[in-house]
Amino acid sequence: GAPAAGFALPDPAHVLTFPADHGAHPAFRIEWWYLTATLTGADGTDYGAQWTLFRTALAPGEGDGWGSPQLWMGHAAVTTPTAHHVAERLARGGVGQAGVSLEQGFQAWIDDWQMQSSAGLGEDALARLTLSARGADFGYVLDLAADGPLVAQGDGGYSVKSAGGQASHYYSQPFYTATGRLDLPDGPVPVTGQAWLDREWSSQPLGADQTGWDWFSLSFQDGAKLMGFVLRDGGAGFSSGTWIDADGTPHPLEPGALRAEPLERAAVAGREVPVVWRLTLADRGLDVTLRALNPGAWMATSVPYWEGPVRVTGSHAGRGYLEMTGY
Repeated sequence: GAPAAGFALPDPAHVLTFPADHGAHPAFRIEWWYLTATLTGADGTDYGAQWTLFRTALAPGEGDGWGSPQLWMGHAAVTTPTAHHVAERLARGGVGQAGVSLEQGFQAWIDDWQMQSSAGLGEDALARLTLSARGADFGYVLDLAADGPLVAQGDGGYSVKSAGGQASHYYSQPFYTATGRLDLPDGPVPVTGQAWLDREWSSQPLGADQTGWDWFSLSFQDGAKLMGFVLRDGGAGFSSGTWIDADGTPHPLEPGALRAEPLERAAVAGREVPVVWRLTLADRGLDVTLRALNPGAWMATSVPYWEGPVRVTGSHAGRGYLEMTGY
């Protein structure tokens, strides 16, 4: 809710343009490249992986060297049924330590963490990615191949976040097939699964009365998908999202259409955090229960939050990811 004086604001007339919008938008204050993956080992064990690069600006624009106002932060995590491994990297813009480049395909990095395009001629730059990160007690390398289109969230990529009109530019690639390896304390684990990439940028995404959000990305067994969020404000909150058909056709949700009810909480990092949810969406006959794979999936990073994979049961079965901030 802080003022965004001097920064660009999302424009509902903006038309998403690729590959340009895969890159950074330094006129805006905040931005992220956010990938989550629901994975399974050969023995049937479920895992989750996260790779995120955040850009935050002290002032609009690029600048040279250490004079750049751009700050970068990377988060990586692997979640198992019994453990949650987390690492964080911090960098200053302008010195090559972190950034996003479109000069040779697409590349996002911070230190040795990489999100690198391997797309072929004529493919979207995000159609194929190689992803890698490493922390003190874990690491991973994943190859991602999209078998569906990019999806604009909200109204053509203009995603409203409050009744007061706060908004972001937002699109996703929710159709990745993932293969690769997790490196865990007990050894390497070959995995396969699905992944979802979110791209979002804004300068003032929350209203002054909004204290945090609950965000859901769900992939159902019939091929449909759902992105939904609730922004908490001490009252009913503001909810919205997108229903995505199996062929990638998006159907923006009216504010308030998605209902999210916490059913069970767990004590996590000295907080009471919802780890079982009921989601309903009447127009789609959706009535599902989301249960965290590991209730202790706490991101003990500079800005702490909960992030982890969930299992989905009820009217639609599937898997997904849950992120919760402000608890």
